[in-house]
Amino acid sequence: MATPTAGSGGEQDQFWPLPKFYFSVDIGDQTDLSFQEISGLDTGAEVIEYRHGNSPIHSTIKMPGLGTGSDITMKKGVFTGDNNFYEWISKINLNTYERLTVVIRLLDETGSPKITWTLTNAFAKQITSTDLNSQSSEAAIETIVFTHEGLRMEAS
Repeated sequence: MATPTAGSGGEQDQFWPLPKFYFSVDIGDQTDLSFQEISGLDTGAEVIEYRHGNSPIHSTIKMPGLGTGSDITMKKGVFTGDNNFYEWISKINLNTYERLTVVIRLLDETGSPKITWTLTNAFAKQITSTDLNSQSSEAAIETIVFTHEGLRMEAS
């Protein structure tokens, strides 16, 4: 890895970390959806511990087990006439939901994807509507939580 040095900052290069505020989201056949925040893009593996009875070492052997991944939480502003979140969750209530592919891309200053996360067989499991407060001047924000069967990350 190259040692970071001062640069012009005029365009993204190997010495500057990517900013996290420029990203795009595709859910199913809907592309370039607007979200304020996305969290939960983590993956890992369960740990299997084993020790056989005549082992001279008094500790367990640790091995990787099944893969794990957390639910993905997305937040966005509430807009007039936009009820996509509620349409997705109502399909689950009717047992007619389809599993979706969710693609999240971290973009550089030109709009080119530099890191892509792909969720397979995802579906909405929870929706949290905005809180209401007559003394607040904040935007109304709603939250959707997706669960999935796999998270793949690719860097370009």
